[in-house]
Amino acid sequence: MRKLIVAEFISLDGVIQAPGGPEEDSSGGFRLGGWVAPYADDATGQDVHDLLSQPFELLLGRNTYDIWAAYWPHVPENSDSRAIADVFNSVPKHVATHRPATLDWHNSHAPAGELAGEIRTLKQQDGADLLTWGSGDLVRRMLAAGLVDELRLQIHPVVLGRGKRLFDDTAEASAFSLARSAGTSGGVLIAHYVYSGEVRTGTFADAE
Repeated sequence: MRKLIVAEFISLDGVIQAPGGPEEDSSGGFRLGGWVAPYADDATGQDVHDLLSQPFELLLGRNTYDIWAAYWPHVPENSDSRAIADVFNSVPKHVATHRPATLDWHNSHAPAGELAGEIRTLKQQDGADLLTWGSGDLVRRMLAAGLVDELRLQIHPVVLGRGKRLFDDTAEASAFSLARSAGTSGGVLIAHYVYSGEVRTGTFADAE
């Protein structure tokens, strides 16, 4: 059985909208696109490299798919991003969309049927782990269905005040264990969480 890994650049107040640039997603009047760029360094880059060095298939929401499909197939050969582009361009891409006929990026297809059920079926198959990046609407649906096995977060030291957030009130109550953490010189917290079961509760008196 393969895992479902969610990777996100996230602000202190939980925003994941348009981390890479102003043109990514300005919906809702969001004007702070590109908020991760000032904090990018060797440590954050190595974290991304480590994540992408393992076999994976992409599971994306339609908005993120469209943004990526307009960018990654056109990265120049001499670009520093070419190695990532080659990986993204080649791996299978599962896309949550009602418009499957418009999936033109190489090796892309749309799961048929009810989405949560289709993702459960994908997870039960043999193969590489499923990796979701961005895709906020899709991630929130997967969190509500209890399908997320790992969270790979780069938590940035900014409060954005508005924008699309990773979590909402629909998320299934879940506990995660911290598998790895590191801080960068710019203040980014790199955190790798693994699903560990139900949320435990108690009182301070129980610890006495």
